[in-house]
Amino acid sequence: MRIALLFVFAVLSAPAQTNFAAPANALAAVSSSPSAAQRFEKVRLECIQNRRMICGKILKVLPDGLVVDSGYTNLMRAPLNRSWLIPGTAVATRATNLVEASQPDAVCIGLVFVTDLPKSPGAKPKVFDYVNIEGFPVGLYTYASVGTLQRTVREFSHKLDKAAQWNFDQSEGQNAPMK
Repeated sequence: MRIALLFVFAVLSAPAQTNFAAPANALAAVSSSPSAAQRFEKVRLECIQNRRMICGKILKVLPDGLVVDSGYTNLMRAPLNRSWLIPGTAVATRATNLVEASQPDAVCIGLVFVTDLPKSPGAKPKVFDYVNIEGFPVGLYTYASVGTLQRTVREFSHKLDKAAQWNFDQSEGQNAPMK
């Protein structure tokens, strides 16, 4: 009986010992480059600090996102604020004399490009519909406004992880040594 119990304890403890080695190796790999993880977290926090509320009229629907005239603050009222996409039949006006603040969740003012939109079953954004969505900065976007006229506007992603990765890649590319 004792031999059987010893055998059971030996068999049960063997997998636990082999599983313990994997996390130790993973921790060693992560600790070898903590500065990259710290830099990424810093970029992520900057994205959060620079997030904006984009509430405005859709001017152009492009395959990779929407061009929006943002600054329609009355879209943030109930019941319109229950959805990120608001039909163009809603009554909304652009705020006058509004200046964009430099704080998280400030209302974004002016033309912007919004990408990585949420999936809405049955609802597709159309020109002159409205949006009320949180966006994280991802640089600039250039599109053809009218004919061959090019326009460059600020670009925002609705997804924090995509914005953080894009900004991290940009900062790492600037910090990389010249070849």
